[in-house]
Amino acid sequence: MKMREIPQTDHVVDSIIDQFVQRATFGREKYGVGLERKDLSLEDYLQHALEEHMDAILYLNKALKIVRNQDQ
Repeated sequence: MKMREIPQTDHVVDSIIDQFVQRATFGREKYGVGLERKDLSLEDYLQHALEEHMDAILYLNKALKIVRNQDQ
């Protein structure tokens, strides 16, 4: 794997960068290819993004219910 140096910024940004690298590594290991793949159309990518954002909204709603002690 090619390595590069990324300057440290702050702990929040550094954490997000680390998470992106871990997610990309996981995806490459699971699917055998990264986002340079050519088998998906723009519409496919948009559909995947839409579904991921729908999941994110569900997770955010659940988290708010927990924070507000409304979790049932």
